[in-house]
Amino acid sequence: MQDKLLDIYSDYLISQNKHATATGLSELLPGELSHDQVTRFLHSGNYGSKELWLYVKQLVRQQENTDDGVLILDDSVEEKSYTDENEVICWHYSYAKGRHVKGINLLSCLIRYGEISFPVSYEVIKKDVRFCDIESKKEKRKSSINKNELFRKLVKQAVNNDIKFAYILADNWFSSKETIKFIHHDLGKYFILGIKSNRTVAVSKETKQQGDFKSIESLDMTDNATLTVWLKEVDFPVKLLKKVFTNENGSEGTLYLITNDLDLDSSRFYELYQKRWRIEEYHKSIKQNASLAKSPTKVIRSQCNHIFSVLVAYCKLEKLKIQTKLNHFAIKYKLLVKANLIAFKELQNMTTLLPSA
Repeated sequence: MQDKLLDIYSDYLISQNKHATATGLSELLPGELSHDQVTRFLHSGNYGSKELWLYVKQLVRQQENTDDGVLILDDSVEEKSYTDENEVICWHYSYAKGRHVKGINLLSCLIRYGEISFPVSYEVIKKDVRFCDIESKKEKRKSSINKNELFRKLVKQAVNNDIKFAYILADNWFSSKETIKFIHHDLGKYFILGIKSNRTVAVSKETKQQGDFKSIESLDMTDNATLTVWLKEVDFPVKLLKKVFTNENGSEGTLYLITNDLDLDSSRFYELYQKRWRIEEYHKSIKQNASLAKSPTKVIRSQCNHIFSVLVAYCKLEKLKIQTKLNHFAIKYKLLVKANLIAFKELQNMTTLLPSA
């Protein structure tokens, strides 16, 4: 019954266009599904990465390709201003908005093969520790496990599940020395990671031994240039790439990337990193097409099970993308047009019953 309810509820998350409520779903299926059945489904289960992998495993195996596969990790914040605060719905810094917002912070791990991508594990960031901020004298929350630790946990899960991939891709928030060494030494995998311009490096093994480190931004590098460097407290060299780009407002920005694959040329280096942008499309789709923030649930377990169902809904959309050759937004639009057509015809039937003027 739980599998059937998950299937129905995840379909509902894709097809509805306002708020994903137990009442709304039960009204769609009168006599088949009650409000209480939906509520019990959301509250009684304890879904997470293990259950997501069991759901998506066959889809991944159908697409997997070691040479083409990249494992992409990133987190996103979805605002829920009007939901009561708890350790899941709480204040997180949103880099997209440049401020703290109250909402969900989700760390996701995607596998991408060509144009197909599936979430294979995830963590809902829980701020489970309360403390008093010395400066503001206000109670605040923080996580007992930091994001780099959770990042390493998700990557290790992917390796343990024998997911085939060539590179791990992430932005500069996940390029701590512990994470870099974990990927290189413990897992024996290649990474391509963003790195902050103020990180310090040595330009040779000798200068590293001498303790001569310089900030990355101070290095004399031209656009698209690469350089082999040594990071502090990292016992192996990495290749550094500088990429200059133009923002939408016309301003110029600079991106620095590192990899432990020293054989990569600059073109292939950047080409591979660009595959990371698929996770931005994923973030947008789970928000707009799979109702991530549209559930009014107030209990932590129900909120987490709703998030799990959202990721299942994304997997369904990705499967439909393969079958229909339409992207997620085109699929959603097609459903909306169909719903509007049914409503339009129903309205016409109703108006024929009105007395003529």
